[in-house]
Amino acid sequence: MNPDVTWLTYFVLSVFVGIEVIAKVSSTLHTPLMSGANAIHGVILLGAVLVAGSSDGLALVVALVAVVLAAVNMVGGFVVTDRMLQMFTRPARPGAAARKRVD
Repeated sequence: MNPDVTWLTYFVLSVFVGIEVIAKVSSTLHTPLMSGANAIHGVILLGAVLVAGSSDGLALVVALVAVVLAAVNMVGGFVVTDRMLQMFTRPARPGAAARKRVD
């Protein structure tokens, strides 16, 4: 079998598995899973940088696109996770800061 067809098959199957897994995640588990996904994207970014450093031609272009997409996805995931976690923090009371400054 052609190796390109094998890699394309892996890619298509991983897309279907990813869609099924993400569709069944409840909103309660979304933030912890985003944090885990951010860690995975860090590994993907490292792998893309390593591939970009040792390739040339079309593979270099694809690796550089992978670096950009992984970086954007990772940073965006951290921003979304931070915003979601801010929704669960209590706002500070107006007089609390003044009471802490008393020496």
